[in-house]
Amino acid sequence: MNTNRRSFIKIISGATLGLSLPFNGFATIMNERDKWGTLMPLKDFGSTGRKVTMMGVGGFHVGRMTDDEAQKTIELAIERGIRFFDNAESYVGGEAEIKYGKFLNPKYRDEVFLMTKTRARTKKEAQEHLEGSLKRMNTDTLDLWLIHAIDNENDVEERLNGGVLDYMLEAKQKGIVKHIGFSGHTTVKAHKRILELTNEMEACMMPINVVDMGYESYIENVLPLLLEQKKGVIAMKTLAGGSFFGRGFDGRHAAPDTVMGHISVDEAIQFALSVPNDVLVTGAKDAAMLEEKIVIAENFSKLSDDELQALFRKVSHLSGSKVEYYKS
Repeated sequence: MNTNRRSFIKIISGATLGLSLPFNGFATIMNERDKWGTLMPLKDFGSTGRKVTMMGVGGFHVGRMTDDEAQKTIELAIERGIRFFDNAESYVGGEAEIKYGKFLNPKYRDEVFLMTKTRARTKKEAQEHLEGSLKRMNTDTLDLWLIHAIDNENDVEERLNGGVLDYMLEAKQKGIVKHIGFSGHTTVKAHKRILELTNEMEACMMPINVVDMGYESYIENVLPLLLEQKKGVIAMKTLAGGSFFGRGFDGRHAAPDTVMGHISVDEAIQFALSVPNDVLVTGAKDAAMLEEKIVIAENFSKLSDDELQALFRKVSHLSGSKVEYYKS
């Protein structure tokens, strides 16, 4: 590990002290409540003035569940204090948003932070996507709306030139959308480009995981910019879309060696929680898997600088596109 990377890990581990809560687990800090019960610890969401729970539910996997399992998963999340729910208009042909409209809203709408995303390339398409998302999710407003999955610098420029941001700002001005931002996991160049072109983005959703720093690193190249600009940071791909287990998304990215052969799921999630972010969105295939992640969060203890480095060293030889298959 070179000196620059060692220094950077020290910076991010120190920065976490200002962004997270006490690191001796939940027991001493579970004092925030709403009508549904005790909340997970809350973090400031960038400079938005909003607070979000340290863990959130990923909508894509909910969309692939049966109705019974989706309802069970959402109810479990609420019961255990999660109040952040992610989605996207493209997930499972809209079925993911439909399930939120059935089992999350309107019952829990006033207590949750609800976000969705659009892959629109024009202003007209963005409007159509927003109207569709609101209808499917059975709500009149969004807490956060993201430009979804920016692929490269040209993609960013085409979407902005096509009027997507213009419509997002209009929707925000009307109060339909409270905050806006962007997501992506293909190349850090796309993230840096959108931050160069506009200062209107309030949040970013990006990969944060233990192998990231070895290849096309979002932690090294994008996270410092987000922290400097006080953007909300949403961690995703904390297990690299399943490829930490050697199978990747839908089992299409099998590898002879796996991250889980060197560290545990608990260690991988602890690493992601220790790097500065405001909410970790977890993709759980069912309620049982969500329960596993909740228990890890409940027992979270911030990793030291040495512990962060040690975990990365154990898996650094696996960094690259075979594990993080979604990167260019």
